[in-house]
Amino acid sequence: MFERFTKGARAAVTGAVTHAERAGADSVTEEHLLLSLLDQEGSRASFAVTALGLTDRRSSVETALAEARRRGGLTKADAEALAGIGIDVTEIVARVEEAHGEGVLAGGRGNRRWRSGHRPFTGGAKSILEKSLRVALGRRDRFIGEEHLLLALTACPGVVADVLAEHGATYATVERALYGDGGQGRARAS
Repeated sequence: MFERFTKGARAAVTGAVTHAERAGADSVTEEHLLLSLLDQEGSRASFAVTALGLTDRRSSVETALAEARRRGGLTKADAEALAGIGIDVTEIVARVEEAHGEGVLAGGRGNRRWRSGHRPFTGGAKSILEKSLRVALGRRDRFIGEEHLLLALTACPGVVADVLAEHGATYATVERALYGDGGQGRARAS
């Protein structure tokens, strides 16, 4: 599969590893993939990200991701569903952090030293990479570019897709930003 990745897509994956290392994370997550895509310039994905206003609202995106980490990875929809049955996630997080320290529910942040020098990808991050292949094949592209990674991030349910949707970046809006109103155009390799 990785032989199909464009130079930009490979840079996005490498950038995700760098984000994980900087954060001291035990593994590379979907969040790291998104942050890496937000770093890129001059690509189809960066064009879409800019067109949708995510570049200007990066701090808001990062804050929303941090809040979700603090909730132990629960999406806002999860928290609302629990609130519907009388469970206040904010109160639970506050009590857990009071007893065990701030950010304890974020998990995955440790000081492990990797013998191989590489951090593993979480199941969710692997799913994004696999979904990007399916997106590319669905568009009849012979490559996997950053734009396919971005579309995959919006298509796979979870915190990252939730945060992107809150900021106006759904599969449909990203596809429209990338390919125009028809959304059926073919992408070009970068």
